[in-house]
Amino acid sequence: MEEAHSVNSPRRVLSFSKRKKQNPGFRDSDSRRSSPFKASQVHHGPKPSEVYGFVGSISTVVATVIFLIWAYVPDKLLESLGIHYYPSRYWVLAMPTYLMVTLMLTLAFYIGLNFIATPPPTSLNTLFDEYSREPGELDPVMEEGEDRPIDPISDIDITRINHLMFNSNDVK
Repeated sequence: MEEAHSVNSPRRVLSFSKRKKQNPGFRDSDSRRSSPFKASQVHHGPKPSEVYGFVGSISTVVATVIFLIWAYVPDKLLESLGIHYYPSRYWVLAMPTYLMVTLMLTLAFYIGLNFIATPPPTSLNTLFDEYSREPGELDPVMEEGEDRPIDPISDIDITRINHLMFNSNDVK
């Protein structure tokens, strides 16, 4: 007998194994794969983000359709359908306009906060902070021909950068 295989998500890899192994204790079956050809067989249902995305997209479509019906269908037709209470037609133009102005003001406010939080270009805080590291010195006993370890991560001094970039004596 051939088992029917189903795909639960486009991200999942099809597994053509006939034996189903259970791997207990994993919440996200997509994140752990034992081989590139076999998907983990534990299924815990759809992820909450997938459900919220689906419900959000359906809700957006329904709200858009209701808004367009309210905006374009004449009042007499709505009343003949039994819909007697609906907002004034003023809000057909005002609501999207207010939303766009709110979005633009929020964006401008965010950019302004970033400008306020950024130190001026003359401040040393643009060059050094609590995470700055000075380059470490290598052991002087090591000979030039020996394999040397990789230098640890560190910041390059601004004077060295300026010397490398702007020293005209090295340019030929």
